[in-house]
Amino acid sequence: MTQLLRVQNFTVSTDGVAAGEDQTLERPFGGHVDPGRLFSWAGATASWPNRTDPGGSRGLDDYMTRDFAHNIGAEIMGRNKFGPQRGPWEDHEWQGWWGDEPPFHTPVFVLTHHERPSITLSDTTFHFVAGDPAAVLGQAREAARGKDVRLGGGATTIKEFLDADLVDTLHVAVAPVELGTGIRLWDSPDDLRDRFHLDVVPSPSGVTHHLFWRK
Repeated sequence: MTQLLRVQNFTVSTDGVAAGEDQTLERPFGGHVDPGRLFSWAGATASWPNRTDPGGSRGLDDYMTRDFAHNIGAEIMGRNKFGPQRGPWEDHEWQGWWGDEPPFHTPVFVLTHHERPSITLSDTTFHFVAGDPAAVLGQAREAARGKDVRLGGGATTIKEFLDADLVDTLHVAVAPVELGTGIRLWDSPDDLRDRFHLDVVPSPSGVTHHLFWRK
């Protein structure tokens, strides 16, 4: 069975922005980007993992939210998805944005030029690895034990793996907000049509789901 490298539920604005450039501990998505506006489509669903009250929507958005973890055995993420530090690690007490129960439930490979010991929180282990995209993907596939690998982001990391022609499928949700400046995944989804088929599926929530699969 083929192990896919999947981008899943990655959300951008209508102008392709995924995050701001001024990331801080208090603003993980950058100074002018409100993640609540970007991810409201997922947060409103019945399957949103952080939901504390009953209810929530069903339908297309809920299906996409549930599919986030389907057949995923490992994740790859950029260092700035893990935390706001730059350069050598000065604070080894920092263990990510997610507290004692990270939502991944798999091995996670954090790309960094400054390796540090792995840490385990609940059923998630973070490995801090250097290397080119193909080498890191090889490590993640071995850890995934036959399941798919999710490429979690951010946008810069996804573009690195796209440039290396390693991504098999992408689900990108385009939220009905315009951010103007920040770190972009693309100028247009048409940028990927040379290598991927594309289905565009609008949702009643206002978000538009873009589904890419390799030609």
